Amino acid sequence: MVLRVIHSAPVWLPATQTWMHTQARALPADIENHVVCEVTENLSAFPMANIHALADGPRLAHLWDKGMRGFGRRLYLGHLPKVARRIDADLVHSHFGHIGWGDLGALRRSQARHVVTFYGQDLTYLPKQDPRWRTRYTELFRRVDRVLCEGPHMGSVLRGLGCPVDKVTVQHLGVDLEAFKFTPRRRQQGEPFKVLMAGSFTEKKGIPDGLRALGEIGDEVDLRVTLIGDANDKPRNQAEKARILTAIEASGLTDRITLPGYQTHEALLQTALEHHVFLSPSVHAADGDTEGGAPVTIIELAATGMPVVSTRHCDIPAVIREEEGGLLADEGDVAGLADHLRALAAHPDTWEGMGRCAREHIAAQYDMGKQGEALAGIYRAVCGAD
Repeated sequence: MVLRVIHSAPVWLPATQTWMHTQARALPADIENHVVCEVTENLSAFPMANIHALADGPRLAHLWDKGMRGFGRRLYLGHLPKVARRIDADLVHSHFGHIGWGDLGALRRSQARHVVTFYGQDLTYLPKQDPRWRTRYTELFRRVDRVLCEGPHMGSVLRGLGCPVDKVTVQHLGVDLEAFKFTPRRRQQGEPFKVLMAGSFTEKKGIPDGLRALGEIGDEVDLRVTLIGDANDKPRNQAEKARILTAIEASGLTDRITLPGYQTHEALLQTALEHHVFLSPSVHAADGDTEGGAPVTIIELAATGMPVVSTRHCDIPAVIREEEGGLLADEGDVAGLADHLRALAAHPDTWEGMGRCAREHIAAQYDMGKQGEALAGIYRAVCGAD
């Protein structure tokens, strides 16, 4: 039995959401994918059949939909149910919790079942910034068929917001292991210790902590650092960029760090293969923002055998098993991060074994094919087709 599934998202697809494309393309052949979105981006990087973009239709319908958002429901009060009826959709998969709530009105006009995945900011930042989201999520949890999340930490937060236990399902974000070949890192005689950091310049990434930790070992280790990423135009992100630049100077890293800005996914991977360790010191931001689960970059780079130094933040410990696949410190523990970096610099003989453990764990728990089958199984169960 073929199930017709609509993936609902405002944009298909921002460059920072590679994992959403991976989820969809990993689904088996008996799942017929459709995308309902407002606009499209980066289609050459994230090709999909059956994209139904509101912006590609009549201009009046697009303007009407934008106007309707002022009444509190963001997504396509006409467009989504029209597509669902036209293709006889079995299920709508809303990506992000606030998108799922916005889809509720549209789904009143459809017989399709409803699954929502939370990813992070939707789970922690929105309810803290606007308490109305607690009430909205209560409505969503009552009406949705299944709520998916990346790991056990996210599951506990969802339950704390009132989601019934029997509706919460952990669904790991899979990665394409064929695209992330196991490549043990080795440091050649006389080669600097090369550390990579990557991420948007937001507080939750903990980048200043990582820079301060690198500064602590700078007098002991021949160090080179690459920091991939930048800030968007939002004031809070520009403020974080200023803190990052200040930390670079204060930590004495100005002459040891490269700042290439935003890079393509392919360029990030190539840069990672040229570095020894990935440093990703995530924290709970003061405004409530978190990783939710774990940065997908950690999963991908761990799959290549790259040693990871990170923090016990959200579901990162589910991805990086301590002392086996990487080294973790408490959030904000600059000295602990520095100790881990110092130990890795001093003992490169441990890198390959650590990398193999990480690869085995990723292959067992985060393989794209396995997770695609698991997600299809959730769809079938919700639709009564298993």
